[in-house]
Amino acid sequence: MPDRQPCAGGIVFDAAGRLLLIRRGQPPAAGSWSVPGGRCHPGEPPATACVREVAEETGLDVTVLRRAGRVERAAPDGSVYVIDDFVCRLVGGVLRAGDDAVDAGWFAPADLTGLELVPGLLDALAEWAVYPPG
Repeated sequence: MPDRQPCAGGIVFDAAGRLLLIRRGQPPAAGSWSVPGGRCHPGEPPATACVREVAEETGLDVTVLRRAGRVERAAPDGSVYVIDDFVCRLVGGVLRAGDDAVDAGWFAPADLTGLELVPGLLDALAEWAVYPPG
C-alpha cells in the first residue's frame, strides 16, 4: 500500500464570485492551474495547513469556513496525496504568486474554459456544490 500524505487546499472566492487559482510550478501537474494548497506539516491539522498554504502561495489571508471534500491524487514519488479541500473566506493580503506557485489570479466561470486545469478540479468542485458559487 502506498504511503498516504495528508494535504490541504483552499477554495476562495472574491466579492465578484471569482475563484482563486494558482499555476503550479512543481510536479504533479506543473504548469496547470489549481486551487492553492500543499502538504500538511507533521501533526498539522489540514485546516491549519490550508490557511498556511494559501498565504504562502498567494499572499492572501483566509479563514476556513467549512470542509468541502476530499480527493486522492497520485504523487510523483508513488505515494498518494490525500487532499482535504476547504471553503475559505478572504480576510486580507495582497495577491501575488509565491512559494511553488508561478502565477495566481481570480477567475470567473467563463475564464476557466481556456485554462489548463489540474485533472478533476471542476468535477470535484461541482460534486461538492461549491463552484460556481451561488
